[in-house]
Amino acid sequence: MREGGLEAPKRHPIAWRDDEFYDPAKLDAELRRVFDICHGCRRCFNLCDSFPRLFDLIDASPSGELDGVASADFDPVAAACTLCDMCFMTKCPYVPPHPFALDFPHLMLRQRAAAARAGEVAWADRELAKTDRNGRLASLAAPLANWATNTENRAARAALEKTADLHREAELPKYASHTLAIAAAARPATVNREAPGFGRKAVLYATCFGNYNDTGVGLAARAVLARNGVETEVVYPRCCGMPLLEQGLLGEVAAHAEEVAGELGAWIARGYDVIALVPSCALMLKFEWPLLLPENEAVRKLADATYDVSEYIVDIARKNGLAPGLRPVPGGVTLHMACHARAQNMGQKAAEMLRFIPEMKVSVVERCSGHGGAWGFKRENFPVALKIGRPAARAAKNAGQRFLTSECPLAGAHLRQTMTREADGGDTAPELLAHPIRLLALSYGLDPEAA
Repeated sequence: MREGGLEAPKRHPIAWRDDEFYDPAKLDAELRRVFDICHGCRRCFNLCDSFPRLFDLIDASPSGELDGVASADFDPVAAACTLCDMCFMTKCPYVPPHPFALDFPHLMLRQRAAAARAGEVAWADRELAKTDRNGRLASLAAPLANWATNTENRAARAALEKTADLHREAELPKYASHTLAIAAAARPATVNREAPGFGRKAVLYATCFGNYNDTGVGLAARAVLARNGVETEVVYPRCCGMPLLEQGLLGEVAAHAEEVAGELGAWIARGYDVIALVPSCALMLKFEWPLLLPENEAVRKLADATYDVSEYIVDIARKNGLAPGLRPVPGGVTLHMACHARAQNMGQKAAEMLRFIPEMKVSVVERCSGHGGAWGFKRENFPVALKIGRPAARAAKNAGQRFLTSECPLAGAHLRQTMTREADGGDTAPELLAHPIRLLALSYGLDPEAA
């Protein structure tokens, strides 16, 4: 192996069940080994804020080298990592199988896991990561929850900032009054038996966002798939655990993986594919869970059967052909390529899908949106998230298209908020669609409530 080789990045299983994984001395030695290599390279300076923080620490040290930085000062570097995987996937020349074997995101995950084992996860962070409980409670009083989290409600947002450390100006996801599972049951989808793809069967893994927040993404996906002959079932055992992964709570993530893989395994055995509605969740099912539980056969089978929703539509188009009926949608679209869609290493499937729409002009933005999941909502991180996302927001605005969309609904919303905070941004910001699948539903002329 040599720098610049053509081998694909390869990740190793995460040894989270070994005591050595959490050993402070061994963790510090690995942090110093990796940070010293990063210091000598610096290719990642323009990604997330982890690398500028690291390089500033080193540059400000008495020696100008890593040996002049105290280990206690490493925490802000790990705290700034959003686990987007872009350094691993697109920038670092030293990822496995290179002998240096750098995996910066998983090293930051190890540091957080050690902190979590030591009881250092903040109460608010742990409670916010309980997305299923929070979603169930909020959906019971969705209008009240959405009123309380609205940025215009200054008193409530000030209280939320104080108790949950969520920045009062960050636009938080809204909650639906009914879950996707309930909404789908109330709106049967008629499968088009004349479609070239008829005979396919797929489970829509709702994800916590699709189930509790924006059910329209799942309804649009279900409608488009039905038009293309795909029989679907909405299934949601529980969250994929990405919010827990962000906190380093790896044992809890593994428990989620075992439960979800066990339930979805019964559908896979009956010939169903699995489609995740949000790229972060698809990434968890395809890649992160098998690294946490490499010996679990159900997890491996689920990884092999899982598709991102855009990936699945493109697969239908390539292998069967899409159902006729797509019509032009005037105005063009700017597509933000979500980091966790890119990290799946499947290509620009959302862009390919949108180009099936006749006469559709698609502009693609690959820069980071800056939101970083729950990270970007936090009080101390929101200004950084705006700074990181500003180049992508400007590129999307300058594209001059009617629509803005991203496979990551949080990324799209954050980009549009970044645009509107710019001078005159609110007058020229494009119309936001929470997911590209909604544009395909519009093109098919499907129920606008689903699209």
